Amino acid sequence: MPHPQPTAVLQGVEHLPARTAAPPYPSGPTLVSALPGDFTVVSMLPGEVTSAAKARRIVRDHLRVCGDLADDCALIVSELVTNAVLHGGGAVRMRLTAREGWVYAEVGDDGAGLPRRGAGDLDATDGRGLLIVAGLAREWGVVRGPDLRGKTVWFVLGEPG
Repeated sequence: MPHPQPTAVLQGVEHLPARTAAPPYPSGPTLVSALPGDFTVVSMLPGEVTSAAKARRIVRDHLRVCGDLADDCALIVSELVTNAVLHGGGAVRMRLTAREGWVYAEVGDDGAGLPRRGAGDLDATDGRGLLIVAGLAREWGVVRGPDLRGKTVWFVLGEPG
């Protein structure tokens, strides 16, 4: 069953779940397209606790001219990569697309379970990642892999110009 098309897609933000074969997901960040003010970076991160920090660096390196969007994107990506490492079991795919005024990103893994929001308990040591995503992102969602194995969490920050 196809996922609901987010409003962002209708406004020109491309949504292609990271589980698809193209583009390949290399072990380091790879710029797969670049036009003035428009680029896409993909990366395959190991299923290790250090991957969240690597993902933040990739975001900051490529979005440094985007101001607050870079900070918000780095925070969301860090949360999603941490969730993928803890619950996904294996490598983590990341895709980051930026155009003037907005950012679209995906974090995917091969884990069977779907993410779910925590209760937001202030005393809890975990369970706030998706609350952060929902609070910062203009839109976000989860797409199951085509074989119903794995998933991709996507989000959009900013407004298309």
